[in-house]
Amino acid sequence: MGTTTINGVPAHPLWAHAVVVLVPLSALALVVCAAWPAVMRRAGIVLPLLALVALVTVPLATDAGEWLEERVPENAATERHTEMGDGLLPWAVAIFVLAVLLWLVHGGLPRRFLPGGPGGQGGAAGPGGGPGAAVRLASPRAVLVVGTLLALVVGVGAVVQVYRIGESGAKAVWQGL
Repeated sequence: MGTTTINGVPAHPLWAHAVVVLVPLSALALVVCAAWPAVMRRAGIVLPLLALVALVTVPLATDAGEWLEERVPENAATERHTEMGDGLLPWAVAIFVLAVLLWLVHGGLPRRFLPGGPGGQGGAAGPGGGPGAAVRLASPRAVLVVGTLLALVVGVGAVVQVYRIGESGAKAVWQGL
């Protein structure tokens, strides 16, 4: 059993179905967690782990698909599907990176590791600031809005890409039968 075959059968359909479930699921979870920090705090490490598993399935599906492509008759539909499949990895990486960032922003790291936290340098910046003062980059509301917008763009982009790839794969398999 490998990543390209399972018991002698091509593994691409299995990996592709994992991608079809996990990437949209992690995209939806990302948007929900970005929009509602309480949900993110409750989810904890689960969101980044889900996004990581989704990310790992993408190259597995791509690798198994390229292996399978070499063993089926060449046609334009298969070529199109293969080319489109290569475009999903950046979306999956973006979901994972945003999931990790959300986790970190909403309590993923203990306060002692964050600037201004217990044991960290600085604290509340006074009128003069000072070399060890914590820098306030943005309001919590701005972080929430920007995070939600980024999550929406990445989530929708990933889901649309999964749909397009899946549709092209279905056409490659079922057209002409």
